[in-house]
Amino acid sequence: MVTVIQRIIVTVIAGLLAFTSFSAQAKIRVFACEPEWGSLIEELAGDQAKVFVATTAQQDPHHIEARPSLIAKMRRADIAVCSGAELETGWLPLLLRSSGNKKVQINQPGYFEAASFVNRLEIPTVIDRSLGDIHASGNPHVHLDPHRLLIIAAALSKRLGEIDSGAANHYQQRYDDFSKRWQAATEQWQQRAASLRGAEAIVHHRDWSYLFSWLGIKEVAQLEPKPGVPPSAAHLAKLKQQLANSPPQFIIYGPHQSAKAANWLAKQTGSPALQLPYTVGGDKQANDLFSLFDVTLNKLLTTIP
Repeated sequence: MVTVIQRIIVTVIAGLLAFTSFSAQAKIRVFACEPEWGSLIEELAGDQAKVFVATTAQQDPHHIEARPSLIAKMRRADIAVCSGAELETGWLPLLLRSSGNKKVQINQPGYFEAASFVNRLEIPTVIDRSLGDIHASGNPHVHLDPHRLLIIAAALSKRLGEIDSGAANHYQQRYDDFSKRWQAATEQWQQRAASLRGAEAIVHHRDWSYLFSWLGIKEVAQLEPKPGVPPSAAHLAKLKQQLANSPPQFIIYGPHQSAKAANWLAKQTGSPALQLPYTVGGDKQANDLFSLFDVTLNKLLTTIP
């Protein structure tokens, strides 16, 4: 009798372990190129996804090394979620090729480019390498406009449901909840940010175009002489002269950029140098998409003269 009972117990335990293992394997594996997309996946998928974020807020997403560890993560992914618009062109194609993972190749359901689902700003009419690192598909930093981000969220939720059809209702329900909370937050942010409309800013790189378009902030110059070219003494001296009689309200840079040029120009013009988080993790308090916008607006509103 004891032996029979023991066998039953062993069988039950084995079944539970197998079910647990199956449940763990059933989670969709997501390779997120940047922190903002990792955070969005967590909103839309919750415990249904196992998310790997390839970069941090302190790294320039234009320039990432295609390390073997990243290739290994891409090899196991069910979906790759990236900005697109050539932001990752220096490293993502190599990851995709080297991974040998057919599911995440371009034009497959497991390949998701956020920028392709929204209208993009600054699409160049002339492509010339002498002009710097120009993105032929337009500015890729689309996550800093909450309206565009919600459009992307809807498309991503649908894609998750296509890849993981058994959990499609789960993704839809989580998107519906996210959408309600996001729209309410966006309305509050817009009300708070009303005083920023018409303000002027210098930026290190054109990372902030979608944020500025949404808030009504005017970008008047860049610290980079050309996109992707580090600030030079000659260019900064030219900016100092240009802005002598009309200094902007902000000189803005991100956590992945040196503060040196911004701080120098701030001393010369009297305009405050301000580091904004840019993405999730770019500030200690910016730990998800909602707090990213909260912190960004707080910094702008407390810095404006």
